[in-house]
Amino acid sequence: MNAPVEIQLIGTEVAIRWDDGAETFYQPAKLRAASPSAETQGERDIFGHQYGGDGPKDFTGVEVVGWAKVGNYAVRFDFSDGHRTGLYSYDYLRKLGAG
Repeated sequence: MNAPVEIQLIGTEVAIRWDDGAETFYQPAKLRAASPSAETQGERDIFGHQYGGDGPKDFTGVEVVGWAKVGNYAVRFDFSDGHRTGLYSYDYLRKLGAG
C-alpha cells in the first residue's frame, strides 16, 4: 500500500504526492461524489437492505477546505458543503486517481 507523502491544494484541485513518487490530482466535486461515507454510499443491514446513499449527485462548486490523515491508512477530507465523514483509504484514493 502506498501512502501520501504530501497533500496540498493547487488552485481548487487536491494534489497528492505518493511515497513511490507518483502524483495524483483530484477535482473536489469528484472526490465529494466518491465519498465512501454511509451518507453518500449508503449502508446495508445484515439482511442486505440498503439504507441511505440516495445515489449520485452533482457537487459542482464544492471545494475541499481541509483534510486530516487518519491513522496510517486513510485521509478524511473536509468539504465546503459541510461533509466530512468519509474515510478515503490510501488504496481507494489511488484507484480514484487512476480512473
